[in-house]
Amino acid sequence: MSKQAAIPDLSDFTPPANPGDTLKRVLVIKLGALGDFVQCLGACKIVRDVHRSAHITLLTTPPFAEFARVSPYFNAVEDDGRDKEMKSQVAMTKRVRNVGYDMVYDFQNNSRTERYCRAFGARYWSGSAKGASHRHINPDRAAMHNFDRLGEQLYHAGIGPNGIIDPQPWPEGKGPLPDLSWIKSAFRNPPHLEPAFFSLYDRYALIIPGSSPEHPEKRWPPERFADICRRLSAADITPVLIGGKAEGDIGKAIARDAPGVKNLITRTDLFQLATLAAEAVFTIGGDTGPMHLAAATRTPGVCLFAQDWNEDMEDDLDTIWNPQTRLGRAAPKGGSVIVMNAASLDELSTDDVWRSIKALGVL
Repeated sequence: MSKQAAIPDLSDFTPPANPGDTLKRVLVIKLGALGDFVQCLGACKIVRDVHRSAHITLLTTPPFAEFARVSPYFNAVEDDGRDKEMKSQVAMTKRVRNVGYDMVYDFQNNSRTERYCRAFGARYWSGSAKGASHRHINPDRAAMHNFDRLGEQLYHAGIGPNGIIDPQPWPEGKGPLPDLSWIKSAFRNPPHLEPAFFSLYDRYALIIPGSSPEHPEKRWPPERFADICRRLSAADITPVLIGGKAEGDIGKAIARDAPGVKNLITRTDLFQLATLAAEAVFTIGGDTGPMHLAAATRTPGVCLFAQDWNEDMEDDLDTIWNPQTRLGRAAPKGGSVIVMNAASLDELSTDDVWRSIKALGVL
């Protein structure tokens, strides 16, 4: 590994001018997992602010389509057809090309979307693809925290924290954070987005015990979550379990060992998860999408992160927050989030985690 800085010296770089509110049609591309999608929403807001009059379409995957449609950032949502037959992808490419988008913001920046750069035929393109009019030129962009990378891409697209007039670089660690405060008003404050809908009337904490099935190393043992839940119940805080079908057995095991738990696994959508998180005392979970969603609500949290760290890595990288570690690239940001790390999450005891919860100052 190298100590090379993830963010280069941009003092001599002048980004090309951004066309601003002169465009009619803009396309934003964001695929990937839930955490990446949530972390990109701040950049999507910036695009909406810069191109206020444009019809903005999001190209994404089906799990996020409804969330995107309700958000204030997009006028339409297009399915990229990743899980469909190739002919569906070809049809999607033709549809997008026929629309005639003036500018594309590729916030995915992988080999797939680089091919789109050639196929879509937009005049302006923001992303890492060769030939892009507003190319994100940093060769070390993969070794940056998501928010720093998004901020730098916006700057290379002619957009700084101060807008498009004489844009300045986004300061390191100050990339565009997502804002989810629009959710309740978008639905006109309905009952199903209130804690009372789930019979939660007093203080509660969100417990996010799962991870994607492909990454079991990101899961803290269920019996330790149960121990934390029992301690919360003793402190008059209701532990609320959140997750999908993959966490069903985990939720049952925790609820069996901690009778005071409210088990909402499989019972919430993304909107309900966000609004529940916004009013929780705190959240606790692993390196997983719902934890990033909770962080975006600015609620305090404890994130349990599987990240190795040893003397050789310290000599080479100086700090575990160096973006060449996964923790340095992808730790949740938003509210006051304490990140606990270990090479294996089994190494984190309940006492360790409870001390971090108390350090949040919310009990």
